[in-house]
Amino acid sequence: MTYDLKIDLSEDLFTVLRTDPDEFVSQMRLAAAIKWYELGRISQSKASEIAGVSRQKFLEALFEYGVSPFQTNESELLKESDDRK
Repeated sequence: MTYDLKIDLSEDLFTVLRTDPDEFVSQMRLAAAIKWYELGRISQSKASEIAGVSRQKFLEALFEYGVSPFQTNESELLKESDDRK
């Protein structure tokens, strides 16, 4: 099942962002997917689905936005390292 969402935005927003409505929607989907991935709420697979891009393109976008592709933090890595000893 899919839903159509409607968001009312001022026309000047597209001028300021130098984009058209379709490109804005693509950028917004990607930005939301990146943030939700960064917060650990969704997987890379689900994020790429939300963004409407391949997983490889999503990974490239993570790099462009300065977001790590790994969902483990430093303490989790240290614990995992200790568990292997």
